[in-house]
Amino acid sequence: MSRLFRALIVLLALGSCGSRDNTAPRNLDDACSIVTERPQYMRAFRAAERTWGVSPAVLMAMIYQESKFIANNRTPHQFVLGVIPVGRQSSAYGYSQALDGTWADYQQDRGRWRARRDNIWDAADFMGWYMAQTTTETGVRIDDVRNQYLAYHDGRTGYLRGTHNSKAWLLRIANQTRQRANVYAAQLATCRAAR
Repeated sequence: MSRLFRALIVLLALGSCGSRDNTAPRNLDDACSIVTERPQYMRAFRAAERTWGVSPAVLMAMIYQESKFIANNRTPHQFVLGVIPVGRQSSAYGYSQALDGTWADYQQDRGRWRARRDNIWDAADFMGWYMAQTTTETGVRIDDVRNQYLAYHDGRTGYLRGTHNSKAWLLRIANQTRQRANVYAAQLATCRAAR
């Protein structure tokens, strides 16, 4: 084998070992820090804002609550007898924690068959799409973070049935998500990386 051919094989092998950065940004309490560390996030959020009218701060608060900005986040495993794994709690995956069926609906509706839940651009567009659908189907304003989160978590049908009203923990989380969106909005207003 020629040296050039061996070198190409080694380079291909090393290149295939590389992995994507699925970790969360370092400081999740500072929106400016997040978008300074990951400028592609702000570009994705701005694109979703132009398409769907959802502010970057709202998208960031929802993603924080759903996945803590971990690209390949999954729900925990369930166990029988405390030790035998039997699968995950749900098919939720990625930044947006979208379920398989809802993600398939999004891909079909948007014609984005290659969209991936672990891609920030696709996840932000998905969340904007879902929230716009929520506005259409339930009348919840696009900027009503609390109720948008409740409809996102329980689904639009569950939201309309009021399933969230019997879940004190979910109501608390929805309020925290609204508060985080407000904090992120104030931080982004003074952030150079957000412009």
